[in-house]
This record gives sequence, C-alpha cells and structure tokens, in this order.
Amino acid sequence: MRTNLSRRRFLQVSAAGLSAIAVPGIACAQSATQPPAKSAAIDEHSVTAPVSIEVNARPIPSFDPRDHSHIRFGSLEYRSGLVLTSSFPGFGGLSAIRLDARGERFIALSDRGGWFTGRIVYSGRAMVGLKDVEAAPILGPDGKPITARGWYDSESLALDRQFAYVGLERVNQVLRFDFSEGFTRSRGELVPMPPAVKKLPHNKGLEALVVVPHGLPLAGTLIALSERGLDRDGNLIAFLVGGPSPGQFSVRRTANFDISDAVLLASGDLLILERKFSWISGVGIRIRRIALPSIMPGALVDGPAIFEADLGEEIDNMEGIDAYVTAEGDTVLTLVSDDNFSLIQRTLLLQFTMVE
Repeated sequence: MRTNLSRRRFLQVSAAGLSAIAVPGIACAQSATQPPAKSAAIDEHSVTAPVSIEVNARPIPSFDPRDHSHIRFGSLEYRSGLVLTSSFPGFGGLSAIRLDARGERFIALSDRGGWFTGRIVYSGRAMVGLKDVEAAPILGPDGKPITARGWYDSESLALDRQFAYVGLERVNQVLRFDFSEGFTRSRGELVPMPPAVKKLPHNKGLEALVVVPHGLPLAGTLIALSERGLDRDGNLIAFLVGGPSPGQFSVRRTANFDISDAVLLASGDLLILERKFSWISGVGIRIRRIALPSIMPGALVDGPAIFEADLGEEIDNMEGIDAYVTAEGDTVLTLVSDDNFSLIQRTLLLQFTMVE
C-alpha cells in the first residue's frame, strides 16, 4: 500500500509540475496559427456533428487509499468515484461539468474546444459507469469549431434554462449558446463583457461561471471568476455581468489557492473550488463557501473552507464542480479533473454528500 501510494504521489506531483511549467508555453504556441496536436483535438476544424464514444470507468473504492473506513472529509462525505478512460483521442481535458436535477445526465467541457454529453449510471448511490456518451466540437458564431479561430481554453460553463455560457480563458471571452436550437450543434454568440475582463492574464483568466436564478439575490446575473487575475491587494478578480447590479468584486486569496470552478447551491450559497501547487507540498484542492448576499460591486468576499484534500487522497487536477439534490434531500457535489491529455494524470469523477 505504501509503495503504491508513493508511486501515485510521485506521478501526481510530477504531472502537476509539468503542467505548471510546460502547459502555459504549449497553450501560447497553440494560437490561431497553430492548432493543438491532432491526437488531442476533437475535430479537424470542419466536423460539426456529435459522435458516439465509449468511456470506460474503474471504481475508486475509497477517497483515502490509506484508510477505507475514512469517509468524512471536512463537511463532505465520500460517496463514490470513477477513473475514466477512452480510446477516443479527444477525450480528456475536462474543465467543467453540469448535471441535471437527478444527477444523471451531464454536459462537460474539454479545454480543447469540445462538448461531452452522456449519462452517469448508478448502483444504489454509487457511480458505476457512463453511458450514451457523445463528443462534439464547440461551434462559434460562424458555425465552425471554435478551434478554427484559435480558441481552445474552454474552461468554464454555466447553464440558465435553455442557455449555456462558456468562458474561453485564453482570449477572456464568453460565448452564449441557445440549446433549443440544436443542443451541442448550436452556435455560440459573443457576450459583451466588462473591458477589465480583457486585461486578465491569458492563462489565468476566466475560470468559473455561474448564473444566479430567479428568486435569489442578484437574480439574472452572470458571475464570472478569474483563476488568478489579481487586484492591487493580491485578491482574485471577479465580475457581475448583467443583472440588477453589474460591477467588479474580489475574492480573498489565501494560502496560494487559485479558483478552478464554482457552483451555486439551492440554499443560495456559492461554492468555489480551488487548487494550488507547490514543489514542496504538491497538489492541494479546497472548497470554500461564500454567502451570496455578500457579493456586490466593490466587495471583498470570503468564506470558510468546507473541504480540503491533498495527494494523500484520490485527487488530480480538479477543475469542475456541480451540485444536485437527491430525492432524499441530500446535496451531492460532483467533481471532475482535467488530465491535461497527459499519460501520468487521470480523469477522475468524484461525488460527495454535504453533511453540514
């Protein structure tokens, strides 16, 4: 057990380190004049129809491989997890996920400009596999894959009824899709964003999107959070787009964590998924809970951490989070990882129950 854990820790630290150093340079090179390698692309810039793919799933019996009886982690209780693999060359790089109200149907984003849709299969409360999975390129206003424009970093996703919002980190722009006009075949239209969005770092820009639904404070607002766009005090820049009080606010940055995604709970609280990397401590993830009424133009918001994990647990480069409520009233969080199309990283799908 100790040998396997040490090997896994080494691989994950190595992967995170390589990502931190190599990926920004690779992504910068993949500009409008140089698309990603064929092996990682979902399309050849011309295919627009979804394709069915097979995704294999291996269960993760315990979030803590050292102690299978350990199921409580902060305010979360481990339910189940899967390691996902596929022979489809474009599978991977999952940076955002959204589920239906039953936690079954899902839509996910690849940061290489692709949609993945399908269904999670359960046995009781445990995930056991994926079915009916399809891959499709994200289409721009001209009906062509966005990769044809050099837009690859599709990092964030928000749903609002039939509309989907996708954040493109590399160019710091947002596309809106009307899924009533073809679902993943629909064309994205550019959403006007505050000028300050364009000033965010190209590789640390828009990383999380949430639409506030009717009945909550800020209803109708698109909340856009940056990964590591910093204000003058070193805190994380975020924006309120549209809604009753548009403007800019900040999220207090602590312990070198950066934002990787966010989700709004039915209670109205905002959960922010964060991650960090250090050559000394390795990879860490955290979830913070932010009270929605505290978010307003000019505010500096903060909230308690309800969950933390590191390389002692079954984590990877966790980039996506969503929530749904079961028929029994349990709030379930779903997390997904971005494997960076690396042989030494994994695509993980994890689920936890909120217990506080």
